[in-house]
Amino acid sequence: MKKKGGRFFLDLWLKKKKEEKRGSVEFQVFSFTNKIRRLASHLELHKKDFSSERGLRRLLGKRRRLLAYLAKKNRVRYKKLVGQLNIREQ
Repeated sequence: MKKKGGRFFLDLWLKKKKEEKRGSVEFQVFSFTNKIRRLASHLELHKKDFSSERGLRRLLGKRRRLLAYLAKKNRVRYKKLVGQLNIREQ
């Protein structure tokens, strides 16, 4: 049975990363990515939903700042995360 939305991926991520905390940069970026994808699909249907568009832009900014922090602190973890989530072109 298939679970709805990002919950399925969240379960997979948690099973794979039991030792990592939910406050880790990787988990936060993963969580923001799921929210971003969900909002992007919502905005494809509802083009004039400007409040959701504003929320999407805020999430994109938060994720961008977290990724910049991770790239500065640990380049290996950054590259691994970007490769797993397929969010940036290398």
